[in-house]
Amino acid sequence: MNTLTVKIPPSLDEALAQASARTHLNKSELVRRALDLYLREREQERPFVSALDRVGDLVGCFAGGPQDLSSNPEHLAGFGRI
Repeated sequence: MNTLTVKIPPSLDEALAQASARTHLNKSELVRRALDLYLREREQERPFVSALDRVGDLVGCFAGGPQDLSSNPEHLAGFGRI
């Protein structure tokens, strides 16, 4: 088995010591289990997908309409009113 040295703050060391006493597992075993769980969960996460990636096929699909739709406030007159 390989050895890894990790520096942790005193508060984390204390929490680890308490967990070790509670579970009757040594600190190394607790850290191995925690790291293993963390890495398995990361593998299951879906990768980040931007909004553009999700609707990229819709970009540019609209033909027609005013050329200044996004910049002319006149097009927003009455927007949000019932």
